[in-house]
Amino acid sequence: MQRRSDERGEVLLDALLDGRSAPGLAARAAAVLGVPEQGRYAVAVVRVRPAGQLVDADGLRFFRRARADGELVVVALGDRDPAGLAPLLARWCPGPGGIGPVAEGLAGLGTARRLAEVALLTCVPGEEGIVRLEERLPAALVVSQPELSARLVADVFGPLLDLDPADRALLVRTLDAWLECGGSAGRAAGRLYCHRNTVLNRLRRLEQLTSRSLSRPRELIEMMLALDAFRLSVSPP
Repeated sequence: MQRRSDERGEVLLDALLDGRSAPGLAARAAAVLGVPEQGRYAVAVVRVRPAGQLVDADGLRFFRRARADGELVVVALGDRDPAGLAPLLARWCPGPGGIGPVAEGLAGLGTARRLAEVALLTCVPGEEGIVRLEERLPAALVVSQPELSARLVADVFGPLLDLDPADRALLVRTLDAWLECGGSAGRAAGRLYCHRNTVLNRLRRLEQLTSRSLSRPRELIEMMLALDAFRLSVSPP
């Protein structure tokens, strides 16, 4: 009887994760799984299926569902802060993985799962770790619109794409470091192991190639979004 109950709970949970909305579905799932229908839930998507177990602890309950391309984890958060979920899951699975926004009730698991998959798509090739959608919203916008992203890369980085791969990678790394360092050429130089003037020269060259100025907010935003689109759609040279 317990096995039949577990199997029924898995079927109901899968239906919710797939975004189905049959009348009474969330209530039946809550009763079988022993969780509140209107509780707070998070959904994580991981591409590597770990062999270890996730043990319920500190007010959290975990429900794992295997998929052909990885695994889904539904977390009953209770009153826990979802910000602590990513490092907790990273200890169980190195990733890559994505976590969607908090669902206020079991009926929202389908949307949370879909957005967790978007968060996962913001991980660049080779990246590990579990990322939250809220931390990757600009990149999530980019990966959600692949056709527009391709046009953005072609429009902003078109001349850059014609460069030698090593030269292109150098300019991209410099822009990335400068942005990560809050626009500080000095700090970016320390990260790149070069002189501050070298960073400034590379950025000026990048501005010439793209016909955009890093000092103009709108053009800087275009450059940042194009950089995300480039990194997520092009394998590093």
